[in-house]
Amino acid sequence: MAIQFTKATKKQARLRLALIGPSGSGKTYSALAIGTRLVKGGRVAVIDTERGSASKYAGLFEFDTLELDTFSPQIYVQAIQAADAAGYDVLIIDSLSHAWMGKGGALEQVDQVAKRSNSQNSFTAWREVTPHHNAMINAILQCKAHVIVTMRAKTEYVMEVNEKGKNTPRKVGLAPIQRDGVEYEFDLVADMSLENDLIVSKSRCPQLSGAVVNKPGAEVAQTLAAWLTDGAEAPEPPAETTTPAPGNSEGPAKALRPLAPDSLKNFLEKKAAKHTGTATEAQRNLVAMLLTAALDGSEQRRRDVQKWLTGHSSLKEMENGMILALLDWLDPQTDTGGAYYPSFYAAREANLVLVEAAKANGQQLELPAEGGAQ
Repeated sequence: MAIQFTKATKKQARLRLALIGPSGSGKTYSALAIGTRLVKGGRVAVIDTERGSASKYAGLFEFDTLELDTFSPQIYVQAIQAADAAGYDVLIIDSLSHAWMGKGGALEQVDQVAKRSNSQNSFTAWREVTPHHNAMINAILQCKAHVIVTMRAKTEYVMEVNEKGKNTPRKVGLAPIQRDGVEYEFDLVADMSLENDLIVSKSRCPQLSGAVVNKPGAEVAQTLAAWLTDGAEAPEPPAETTTPAPGNSEGPAKALRPLAPDSLKNFLEKKAAKHTGTATEAQRNLVAMLLTAALDGSEQRRRDVQKWLTGHSSLKEMENGMILALLDWLDPQTDTGGAYYPSFYAAREANLVLVEAAKANGQQLELPAEGGAQ
């Protein structure tokens, strides 16, 4: 593969905005005020985890809403994909914090997985939960709509001297209630104060770098819209672009990802035939873990997919070449916590194969739009 640098050009983009603040700072209102003015005549959807709080502003803004009562990252993925399929121009997620610490969120899932395991080890449990959280972040980044998320902030009180010279407590917001480092995924990150000030802490939009805006709305939306549309036409999201097949060698020269099950099987068979090395026990274990993670943590589904793809439901029965080919396909990646997870494309392809495996067993299985097993 030839490596070549090209001249950088600014491209049109879809907004990824995060609003962080304590209760009462105006996160929901500000998200609606910006989002409903971002695209002229655009359709706005709200994923509401705050017991219908966004709908209280229905008289001021026009939008559709989906109220969640359980908050697993998998549910967020399905909701984001549903908004994508419906063709909304702007998606507001209010709030993303519930996917971390709400009912069914990542922290609760880790506790449940740890309790089911013999070791009761929460560190090990993260290997099962982290892929679901990563899939949620990927869904946000690859969404065709502009995305605005709100996040609750951890709060504490500081003592300040008031105008009368007396010490008084004041509530301040700290880090967002979400996985550490999630702010890096957004173009614009702003803290919301109890005075309804939007205080930009990170911005790829130069016009808003370091800005402080009271009760943000139309002005911020117009600035963002001008910045987002200034440049070459935006490319299609990665999930829909034409890219080389896994490994950039076998398979069609221009394969549409995700690969169809038959094409994937053909790719793996060719790849396995070319591998001459010996798969280690650690590599076999990694394949099992990645495939299980790609299929929503189901070991039975993993075995069904293995059987359909390779003829063997047990990794121990597979030849070294096929193990290494599966590892190439799954393209293992690590997050900041050191946990492995399969590539986004591999996870989608695994779920497509699962449908074919179900048909082979005389079962009917349909996947929601854009992947993800039911």
